[in-house]
Amino acid sequence: MIPAFIKAYEASAIIAPRRIVVFSDTAASDKVAMAAAATTPAIGVSGPMGAALGEQCDTVLIGIASLELGGTVTAGAPIMADANGKGIAAAAASATTRRVIGFAMAPGVSGDFIDVMVQPHLLDRA
Repeated sequence: MIPAFIKAYEASAIIAPRRIVVFSDTAASDKVAMAAAATTPAIGVSGPMGAALGEQCDTVLIGIASLELGGTVTAGAPIMADANGKGIAAAAASATTRRVIGFAMAPGVSGDFIDVMVQPHLLDRA
């Protein structure tokens, strides 16, 4: 058993398994959707079942979660979302705040599932 803090949220759209998720309505914060950009405030990783519209989506908020990759990452690298909620290596961009979901616990390439230490934070570059 891998300890993690998991909370269920209502899915405001179809959520694939093991994807980075965000609040879909920041005014209400009770619904989630797949992340669509590295600048959207990521809150966690969807569980192994994902969710259909209106269903409950188990979301790992802190701890170790399995995440599908959308690009190559190295072990220990910070991870952010691509346009499909998949994990990619976080890269700073001038005058842009990136939303990092956590750190890779193993190396991997696009299509792989790896464990990540979910620990949402910001990656800033002035």
